[in-house]
Amino acid sequence: MKFEGIRAIITGGVSGLGFGVAEHFVAHGAKVTLFDLNEAAAEAALDALGRDHARFAKVDVSDEQAVQAAVDEAADAMGGLEVAVNCAGILGAGRVLGREAPMPLDRFRTTVMVNLVGSFNVAKAAAYRMQHNPANDDGERGVIINTASVAAWEGQIGQAAYSASKGGVVGMTLPMARELTRFGIRVMTIAPGVFHTPMVDTMPDEIQQALADSVPFPKRLGKPEEFASLCRTIVENAYFNGSAIRLDGAIRLEPK
Repeated sequence: MKFEGIRAIITGGVSGLGFGVAEHFVAHGAKVTLFDLNEAAAEAALDALGRDHARFAKVDVSDEQAVQAAVDEAADAMGGLEVAVNCAGILGAGRVLGREAPMPLDRFRTTVMVNLVGSFNVAKAAAYRMQHNPANDDGERGVIINTASVAAWEGQIGQAAYSASKGGVVGMTLPMARELTRFGIRVMTIAPGVFHTPMVDTMPDEIQQALADSVPFPKRLGKPEEFASLCRTIVENAYFNGSAIRLDGAIRLEPK
């Protein structure tokens, strides 16, 4: 798919990997709509991106009706929709059997609702809109990119909820891609390793260094622009479809 001029929805788009994708996309000629709940961070994000190229919608990705309405509004405002990138997510950390009690079920449920159900919710609403796009020479009408994690395969102690949600994202990639082939819509998933995000900035320096040292090569944290660059490559290369790509510097997570 030709990248310049595309219209994209990016969830979790006002910070972290989502904002990295938005910056990269806008720099290469795209228009973007950022779905997020953080209105304060959205103002700074829009200032940085330029309000001629970016807009914001306050959206809970787990809310079916709100997402469908926001996707329709975004597509109308941008003049179309070719790409959706799901970056919204939460950690949901906690042991199954904590020191005082088992994990509250609501923590597990909330993590799955945001990370897995939210990704599905946005993907289906975006696909519903994309199916009506004119097809290019490959018959292509749209691209959906979901975000999983290497924890989908090597979840650490305390990541049962998070790993389950990200494993679900990986698991739905192929069947969703197979189903949407008849509409010319591709579906891909990126599973990042340890990336430098605002969450990492809150950690002590020694913890950040330990995380960087755990990556075989290159021996550092991943950069949001590296994630964003892969997203653009997926959009541009029509042969990427139905797979989950690890972007992790060859890291394999230890039990804890």
